[in-house]
Amino acid sequence: MSEEILINVTPRETRVALVENGMLQELHVERSSRRGYVGNVYKGKVSRVMPGMQAAFVEVGLDRAAFLHASDIVRPHSPLLNENGESTPSPTPPITELLREGQEIVVQVVKDPIGSKGARLTTHLSIPSRYLVLLPYSKVLGVSVRIEDDTERMRLKEILAESIGEDPLGYIVRTNAEGQSREALAEDIDYLNKLWTSLRGRMGDARVGTRIYEDLPLALRALRDLMRPTIEKVRVDSRETLERAQEFTRQFMPELADRLEHYPGERPIFDLYGVEDEIQRALKKEVPLKSGGHLVVDQTEAMTTIDVNTGSFLGARNLEDTVYRTNLEAAQSAARHLRLRNLGGIIIIDFIDMVDEEHKRQVIRQLEKSLARDHAKTTVYDMSPLGLVEMTRKRTTESLERQLCEPCAACSGRGSIKTAETVTYEIFREITRAVRQFDAEKLLVLAAPQVVSRILDEDSAAVAELEEFIGKTIRFQPEEHYAQEQYDVVLL
Repeated sequence: MSEEILINVTPRETRVALVENGMLQELHVERSSRRGYVGNVYKGKVSRVMPGMQAAFVEVGLDRAAFLHASDIVRPHSPLLNENGESTPSPTPPITELLREGQEIVVQVVKDPIGSKGARLTTHLSIPSRYLVLLPYSKVLGVSVRIEDDTERMRLKEILAESIGEDPLGYIVRTNAEGQSREALAEDIDYLNKLWTSLRGRMGDARVGTRIYEDLPLALRALRDLMRPTIEKVRVDSRETLERAQEFTRQFMPELADRLEHYPGERPIFDLYGVEDEIQRALKKEVPLKSGGHLVVDQTEAMTTIDVNTGSFLGARNLEDTVYRTNLEAAQSAARHLRLRNLGGIIIIDFIDMVDEEHKRQVIRQLEKSLARDHAKTTVYDMSPLGLVEMTRKRTTESLERQLCEPCAACSGRGSIKTAETVTYEIFREITRAVRQFDAEKLLVLAAPQVVSRILDEDSAAVAELEEFIGKTIRFQPEEHYAQEQYDVVLL
């Protein structure tokens, strides 16, 4: 498999694309005006304790107070994390026993503010390096579940145990560590220990609202998280960023440093690789399939739904064969678009109904196989009798659509606008309402050209009846800059 990382840098924005076999798989965007907060460590202050929710709101210097649940608070003498870095299901004491209002506390952001929700916090700090994650408040030694080979898992765990000795800190071995040497892991342990010593010193002196630790900028974060032996090239279109990336790789991954290169071309790097076109397609609801079918991706506040349609695909033998082949292709495409669009939370995929139970199992297997390369944690459940597959994908940052788009001003985010006919009748009602409240000799209506055109053509008789009813003259004026739902009734 051919894999490349493309890094596009402009003064205000950095974009990183992961391309596999010429196809865009992941896109990460970071704007200087709106950097994410995930991974940042802050000195916070508890502003409100909510016993009914087993949670507290903490002021950390962001626009909105952040949310901290009782289960995310470090407790002395209790099991904190299992070997996969996940919280163990031990009984959680009441939040009032753990926190009080006005208390100062060191917290880390685990979810960016999304929509109307504030950031999600934890006191289980975790500091990542190239091959390890430091867990300073846990003594666990674990290995990523994505390293599936038992022999390799045992080797890495033994190396880790020997390297840290009596070190009281906890560590998780990341997926990138698979096949790495003892020396490479030892370098990471040394780096993380020095970093933790520095952070611990700053924690005591920091004032409330101070950022104690900030994760790497996107370009270096991408190298840390995405670089692996299968990456053939990393192409960067900024010499300054390339120099920083080369320094980073020389320090943390010298064996891969020769894969970085500068892209000097006049044509934008994303245009050359077709990434810009892929981004535009990823912002559309409809996703075409090679077979002629298509997906419809609908993102809402509560969940994301993906509807599978056969379209013009007729199949080679019969309807069941058509449906099966379309669903197999849809499973691959859906997995790719979840990753590309960074869709998270609850996801419902509405596959086309299949009769054959083996076909259903194969479609689920295809979906799970296609999701295997996704860095975000996913859980897929069995297909329901209606052909629905429920799944979850861990969400830590906003989706691609919500990073790059905003609600439509014309429809206020509804995804549809009122028809010209509906707006016409709203105008008629507003005219009637206005003349009952105010005195005027005549009225002027300002509206979108298509609405005015409809009123003067199809509803001219209704206008004449309305003028006779209110005893006043009505003039209609088209305004090019008005949206279809926008109008004003002016009394003259």
